[in-house]
Amino acid sequence: MAAHFPWLAGLAITALLVPPPLSAAPRAGDVVFQTGFDEPEAQAAWTGWTPAARLAAGRTQQGLRVELPKERGPAAIMVHHNLRVEELHGCRVRLTASVRADQVAKPPHPYNGIKFMLITDGPDGRKWEQVNNLEGTFDWRQIAFTVAVRPDITNALLALGLEATTGTVQFDDLKVTVQRAPRVRTSQPAAGPVYKGHRVERLRGVMLGGRVDTNDLRTLGGEWRANHVRWQLTWGGFPRSPADQGDLAAYDRWLESELKRLDRLLPVCQENGLAVLIDLHTPPGGRNAANVCQLFQAKKFQDHFLAVWEKIARRYQGNRTVWGYDLVNEPVEGEIPEGVQDWQALALQTARLVRRLDPDHAIIVEPAPWGGPEALENLDPLPVPGVVYSVHMYQPHAFTHQGVYDQAAGLVYPGTIKGRFWGIDQLRKALQPVRDFQRDHNVHFYIGEFSAIRWAPDQSAERYLRDVIQVMEENGWDWAYHAFREWDGWSVEHGENRADRQKSPTPTAREKLLRSWFEKNQRPPLP
Repeated sequence: MAAHFPWLAGLAITALLVPPPLSAAPRAGDVVFQTGFDEPEAQAAWTGWTPAARLAAGRTQQGLRVELPKERGPAAIMVHHNLRVEELHGCRVRLTASVRADQVAKPPHPYNGIKFMLITDGPDGRKWEQVNNLEGTFDWRQIAFTVAVRPDITNALLALGLEATTGTVQFDDLKVTVQRAPRVRTSQPAAGPVYKGHRVERLRGVMLGGRVDTNDLRTLGGEWRANHVRWQLTWGGFPRSPADQGDLAAYDRWLESELKRLDRLLPVCQENGLAVLIDLHTPPGGRNAANVCQLFQAKKFQDHFLAVWEKIARRYQGNRTVWGYDLVNEPVEGEIPEGVQDWQALALQTARLVRRLDPDHAIIVEPAPWGGPEALENLDPLPVPGVVYSVHMYQPHAFTHQGVYDQAAGLVYPGTIKGRFWGIDQLRKALQPVRDFQRDHNVHFYIGEFSAIRWAPDQSAERYLRDVIQVMEENGWDWAYHAFREWDGWSVEHGENRADRQKSPTPTAREKLLRSWFEKNQRPPLP
């Protein structure tokens, strides 16, 4: 990751000022940092000043101006300021700034361009969090993002400037506000019965591709003995989709066609012992160029989202082949405008709507962004009965997605990946937020996706999947492998040779592994 930010090479985040001791623990609403660059000490509090990064006229009085002339060519220039880590530990914070841009050239990657970023260091390494896809020309506007700060960070740095581009950007009115105080963990786990939404020991299954039909389901439930499918309602692909154009009438036509297909195949799932989770993989509005769900960009998409779930809940209420409803796949909020709900609020409203219409089926909720285990820091339990929580497991991403998009290939598991040794102990550590959330709130978890690309060398994918399944089984989580008869890169029926797009003539080690676990399944009591 450091290669993305060459200006950070060798940078040690050190205290610029010695802060006074805190008088109290941080609380929601506390402003832990604020500047308009008008204070006499404004320049002394930041580092990285050059003639190209200087104080100048801002939105009202003074601000930061960073200028890289086109004739100089793309470059990087930053100023940075240390924050008091004591005021950030374990908090969810919102960072806002007024930003103005003039002819900022399109950078090579979404994470380049205008930089408004929080960098934190901790025992697990450095994290970079920011708003992506900032470029072009625009007048003063507020840019904002939210970060769940790790409770064990040792340093925190604000970074402002330009990277791998040219043009001019101005910053003013910076603020860091506590949205949620640190969670206080109790010494005793929450007690009482845990809702799972089913009566078998475990749901073990797969996520389905959009072309799966009757014979595939018979193979999966009858021959392979899976007892569950995550049925993705996906329009055209992921993350890009025709839904991105925002045509809600076209979206409704697509959705109705997909639900009719599901209606046709639900009896086949019932006959073959497959409990179905309906997964809204493509929400109204799709995603923008930054992969942000447009659900969080306009109220009309949120209104339509609620209408979609009203339709689905009414349609499948009482259908015992359906296990539950996955409200949205891997939500990403981005910068949320005024009058639009964040995922916590929208998930609560949707869950309450569904529960009024359908008292029986499980409601599955993933955290934002992207549904990863670490994103649980952004999610609070919903005060709605019958909720199951879900995360997706692809850590370490550099290994599981090697050779996908621009990811380097040739990484082996177990092994050192991005400077850290990854084996089963590190997998347990990566999934620890799930265990903590489960313990503290007495809720059930479902791992809705996990996988490793099939061409990981030396049977690495099989070893990775074996260890992930072991951790899931240790904790009693339901799970679905990604994916069955979708893209062949994730297929356990295809071998390690990336160039060979045909199914293996004999079962692969990955297929044998999944089927060995499916053999332990109980069939859910479907009608």
